[in-house]
Amino acid sequence: MFWQACQPMSKADVEGAQALFVEPEQARQVHSEQCAVRPKVRGPARLASPERSQVELIAMDLESVLPSDHQARLVWGYVERQELSSLEDDIKARGSTPGRRAIDPRILFALWLYATLQGVGSGREIARLSRAHDAYRWICGGVGVNYHALNDFRSGNAKWFDELLSDNVAALAAIGVITLQRVAHDGVRVRASAGASSFKRRERLGKQLKLARQLVQTLKQQGVDDPGAASRREQAAREHAATQRQQRIEAALARLPEIEEAKRRNGAKVHDARASTTDAQASVMKMGDGGYRPAYNVQYASDCASQMMVGVEVSTAGTDMAQLAPMVEQVEQRLGRTPEQWLVDGGYPAHEQIDAVQHKTELYAPVPKPRQAKDKSAKDKGGDDGGSNGGGAQAAAPQAISALSEFEPKPGDSAAVAQWRQRMASAEARAIYKDRAATAECVNAQMRNHGLQRMPMRGLIKARATALLHALAHNLRRMMTLAPQLLRPATAPLGSIASLA
Repeated sequence: MFWQACQPMSKADVEGAQALFVEPEQARQVHSEQCAVRPKVRGPARLASPERSQVELIAMDLESVLPSDHQARLVWGYVERQELSSLEDDIKARGSTPGRRAIDPRILFALWLYATLQGVGSGREIARLSRAHDAYRWICGGVGVNYHALNDFRSGNAKWFDELLSDNVAALAAIGVITLQRVAHDGVRVRASAGASSFKRRERLGKQLKLARQLVQTLKQQGVDDPGAASRREQAAREHAATQRQQRIEAALARLPEIEEAKRRNGAKVHDARASTTDAQASVMKMGDGGYRPAYNVQYASDCASQMMVGVEVSTAGTDMAQLAPMVEQVEQRLGRTPEQWLVDGGYPAHEQIDAVQHKTELYAPVPKPRQAKDKSAKDKGGDDGGSNGGGAQAAAPQAISALSEFEPKPGDSAAVAQWRQRMASAEARAIYKDRAATAECVNAQMRNHGLQRMPMRGLIKARATALLHALAHNLRRMMTLAPQLLRPATAPLGSIASLA
């Protein structure tokens, strides 16, 4: 230590020692000069980055994820008040018998109703949302669902959907929401789940059926001759696919006589009749855009005062001519009476249909204008001598035809048809008929907007189940505004229900 103290001081030490005895202002100046010369060192930025592999335990119940006035709660409140005993009777897991517990039918029905209100029509998508979306998770309440159970519930309960619709419209009519004073009836073409290339004529179907039967026999024989060539599961899958194709071709051949008869009535070539090997019940129809595609003709009848659906039917015919009387009879069966006035467009009033409903309701439909007879002399420009008599005769013919009114009774008209013509001549009838577009077209547009663009299933029965499910969801949407007392979930005040529609 002594030796270090005797050593001479360096230049830096001398400057540091002198700095201790300088004035404060001079010291600050020296410090600022040293800091200006010294480079600034910046470290890396401190960021809050996501750490998704960290395990978190979140204390949360499903009741807290949805507000008290959420639409899913209203759907559940509606489902809880429905009679589902007929669905529970088919459940085999009972008491102490072995077997897995069945999914509550209320969960499946509520999921389909809520999904239809949201425009979701796929069972796989609903199964995914039941794990990822809070509203669907709340409806499930911890119960796992799969797309097989969802699709089977929708396709297998068309009859129950129809009975439920009858009960609902009867309850709405009892409290005065449905008045049945005026009903609008219209159809909407819905694309079928079949391609245009799947339609074959009789000769082609016969050849494909022969090949399909041979394939089924070959697969069965392979399973007998060499059981170890494929696993039992693979062999069963192949035989099932071949058998399903054979059954679809047989169904197409069974449908051909109906299509041939329709072509015979329309004066078309019977040889051109074709049926689909994918969906035998689908028919090629003229769509709204003017094109022709496989589709189903979905018929809806709605109350004009409330826009509630009171009738649903699905037809394989591409025309509406024969749909009037069956729908009037269906509404009468559901509600015990028929509406006072029935509004349809120009595609419905066939004369036999008007006669069938004359004692049940008052029909309002546009009257077609009479067809003008073709003047053969007009085609032959050189057929006359150019005199005034010939030209006057040709000019008088259109005037005579235009003088005929479509509202006047025609020879061969029945009493009901004559009354319909005279009724539509009045200004009051034209004013009443304006409610048709305001009701029927609005309802059809809402069906389109909520997913009724294409049938997700094949077959007339399954298509009808889809149409009925959309009708139930539509009526539920209207009930949120017009009859909230029929929902009234326990977790939501009455005043908050009407604000959701």
